[in-house]
Amino acid sequence: MSVSVHRSRPDLLRAPLLIGAAGASAAAVLHLRDPHDAGSYGYCPFLVLTGHPCPGCGGLRAVNDLTHGDVVGAVSSNVLVVALLGVVGTLWLIWTIRRLRGEDRPMIRMSERSGVLLLAVVVAFGVVRNTPWGSWLAP
Repeated sequence: MSVSVHRSRPDLLRAPLLIGAAGASAAAVLHLRDPHDAGSYGYCPFLVLTGHPCPGCGGLRAVNDLTHGDVVGAVSSNVLVVALLGVVGTLWLIWTIRRLRGEDRPMIRMSERSGVLLLAVVVAFGVVRNTPWGSWLAP
């Protein structure tokens, strides 16, 4: 026999608000401390070891560019990060609205198939950006 637990609206909103505050704080740090300066946030271990950018390389610069309203610069730094930020931001907004309505649902419910597809997209992006015909994707 399962017991249904009804959580209050403040309890439901705690997680979305904390995650939103964490994301806004990270964006503020990236806005204030420019990752375009070499080594300002350290160096990508994959890039240092292989000489090739990983799928995440350029992601900090992309967020910095977005916080300054430079969408073209963000896309040229890392189009995948820009796309993922859009998706995650939309999912967070939907989640927050659902929680405001009293629905107790998780932010993301991902199937195994979706997880494998996401991983395949990230790996493919990493491979393509390191080939001559995909070099336009490199940061």
